[in-house]
Amino acid sequence: MAAGGGTKAIVAAMVANGGIAIAKFVAYVFTGSASMLAESIHSVADTSNQGLLLLGGKRAQRVADDRHQFGYGRERYFWAFVVAMVLFALGGLFSIYEGIDKIRHPHEVESLVWAIGVLVFAIVAEAVSFRTAIVESKKVKGDRTWLEFIRKSRSPELPVVLLEDAGAMIGLLLALAGVGLTAITGDAIWDGIGTLSIGVLLIVISIVLTIEMKSLLIGEAATPEHIDALTTAADSVGAVSRVIDLKTQHIGPEELLVAAKLEFDRSLTNPELSDSIDLVETALRAAVPLTMQIYLEPDLYDPNHVDIPSRPEPGPRHRGPVWRYLSCGYPVGHIPERMAMICAHDLCTCQVPMEGEFCSPSCRTGVDSGACFCGHAECTASN
Repeated sequence: MAAGGGTKAIVAAMVANGGIAIAKFVAYVFTGSASMLAESIHSVADTSNQGLLLLGGKRAQRVADDRHQFGYGRERYFWAFVVAMVLFALGGLFSIYEGIDKIRHPHEVESLVWAIGVLVFAIVAEAVSFRTAIVESKKVKGDRTWLEFIRKSRSPELPVVLLEDAGAMIGLLLALAGVGLTAITGDAIWDGIGTLSIGVLLIVISIVLTIEMKSLLIGEAATPEHIDALTTAADSVGAVSRVIDLKTQHIGPEELLVAAKLEFDRSLTNPELSDSIDLVETALRAAVPLTMQIYLEPDLYDPNHVDIPSRPEPGPRHRGPVWRYLSCGYPVGHIPERMAMICAHDLCTCQVPMEGEFCSPSCRTGVDSGACFCGHAECTASN
C-alpha cells in the first residue's frame, strides 16, 4: 500500500467522523436516545483512531538508530493494534453496557425528527469516507477479494479504515432501525436493542483487527508473489547455481528483511564472488518495489543436509534435538531414519539399535536422541 493513499483515506475518515460525532452528540442532547449516544461514542472512537494511525505513520518515519537498527516501521502495526483496543473498549463495551441498561430501563425517546435527520446526514458523510477508502484500496488490492486484502495486506491503515467505515455504516443503519422502530411502535426497548447491536458489531470488528495486527506485530513474511519474484531474481544471476534457502520478514509495511543462502559457481575467485553478491542484491531490489535489508550467505548445497525445523516428530526412544555433527576428523555417516549423524571410520562399528536393544560396548547412546555414537574419546559428538 502506498503510504500516501493510506493517509488520504485516514484524513477523509477523520474529517467525516469528527463532523458526525458533533452532530450525533447534538442529536443525543435533544432526543436522549441511547442509540444516538452509542453512535456518538462510536464516532469519537473512530476519530481518535484515525489520529492514532496518523501518529503511527509519523513515528514510523524516524531514522534507524543503535537501539532500533532496522528502523521504526513496526510503529504503524503497534498503533493499529492500539486502534483495535480503543474500538473494543471505548466503542464496543460502552455500547453494550448502554444497550443493556436501556433494555432493562427503557425511557421515551424525544425529538425523533432530530435523531433521524442526524442519522441520515451521518450516513451520507460516512458513505463519502467509505468510498474514499474503497477507491484508495482498489489501487493496491489487485485481484484479491476484499477479505483476502484485509487478511493478507502487510499495511495496516487501509484495512483498518475499511473495517471502521464499514462498521460505521452498519452501525448507523442499526441506530436508524432502533430509532425508527421506537417511533413506529412507541416502545423504547428497540432503542436499547439497536444500541446493543452496535456494541456487538464493534466488538466483532475489534477482534478481527486485533488478530490481524497481532500477526503483523509478530512478523509476517513477504507475500507469496514477492517471495517468488525474489527467488526468481536471485536465480537469474548467472553466477548463482542454486537458491538454497530464502527467508523474509516485514519490518514495516514497505520494508522487508531478506536473508538467503545461495550456492555460487565454485570456480569464482573471492573478488568475483563479491561482485556476484552485489549483482544478486541489485536483482532483488529491482524485483520487488520495497525498501529491503538484504543479507546473503554463500553456501554449498548438500542433498543430505538435515533441516531441523522440518524433521518428523521423534518417537519415544528419540526425544529432543538430535546430534547432527561429529567433531572428530573422520567421515560422517548419515542415518536417515534417525535423522542423526554417526562417526563412520572403521574403528566405530556402532549400529542404530532396534526397539528394546542397546548400543554395543564400544559405542555410547546419544543423550537426547537414543541413537548410537562412537564411544572413543577422540570422537566426541557435538550438537
